Amino acid sequence: MPIDAILKSIEATSFATAIRDSIWMFPIIESVHVIGFTLVVGTIAIIDLRLLGLASVARSFERMWSDILKWTWAAFAVAVLTGLIMFTTNAQIYYHNPFFRTKMVLLLLAGINMGAFEVTAGRTVQSWGNRRSAPPAGKAVAVLSLALWIAIIFMGRIIGFTTHPGKLAPPTPGVNYDDFLQSPSSGSNPGATSPAHPAAPGKK
Repeated sequence: MPIDAILKSIEATSFATAIRDSIWMFPIIESVHVIGFTLVVGTIAIIDLRLLGLASVARSFERMWSDILKWTWAAFAVAVLTGLIMFTTNAQIYYHNPFFRTKMVLLLLAGINMGAFEVTAGRTVQSWGNRRSAPPAGKAVAVLSLALWIAIIFMGRIIGFTTHPGKLAPPTPGVNYDDFLQSPSSGSNPGATSPAHPAAPGKK
């Protein structure tokens, strides 16, 4: 079955149609998605800055990691759920949007980067967890993580401006829009025509 047919069938479900036709359901879902995504990025940024020795340096990394990570995963679950719901409303448009695809790739890279931390600096966290910053491998992961999530934010914003491409409406016949730019103090009537100049003496 072609992918476009699958996407079209997803859009045609009563669930997706109800959200798409509602004037308030999609904005609410999108708002929850943004809040969840903000919590994900914010909590990850705190961890990355701790790895770089720029924030919360007085706290043990292990303790901070365990306290924050549960909120990160909870917020990520909310962001994924609401993102999937929004995807169903315009599955074909989202799927073929290059910025949406780029965002998905960046999310995958962010996950791989997190796994890289677990198999490098994360294995020796007991030896440096109380230090001001992580070893070079941990710092490299933190810098890459911040860069990836900033790029993901930009992709998400661009998706919002490219999902529904606007089209210019044809001008209304018989309406001169330049008339609306005239100053009221000029005393001119947009609908009035200029009086004809009187003929010079001796001329007809």
